[in-house]
Amino acid sequence: MIPMSWYLALAAVLFTIGAVGVVVKRNVISMMIAIELMLNSANLTLVTFSSYFGELSGQVLVFFVMVVAAAEAAVGLAIVVLLFRNRQTINVDEASMLKL
Repeated sequence: MIPMSWYLALAAVLFTIGAVGVVVKRNVISMMIAIELMLNSANLTLVTFSSYFGELSGQVLVFFVMVVAAAEAAVGLAIVVLLFRNRQTINVDEASMLKL
């Protein structure tokens, strides 16, 4: 059996990669992928603790996180499509103003 610390280390690495991706990348799509990576690392942590303590509450919370992530992706992609239609770019620096 794989020890719990390995799962937590993997989650920490995934969260770190996602956080660096959000800070470094200027492309909106890349930033959304990095945010999804961070949410999935949180899900991995929740499932790990849920499995370790024998509780189902962590796994139920993962479903809520997945629903929020899906809604975030849908709204975010809609905003990106509108941004690209109006400005012809998906660079965050060029889209700093919300007024079109």
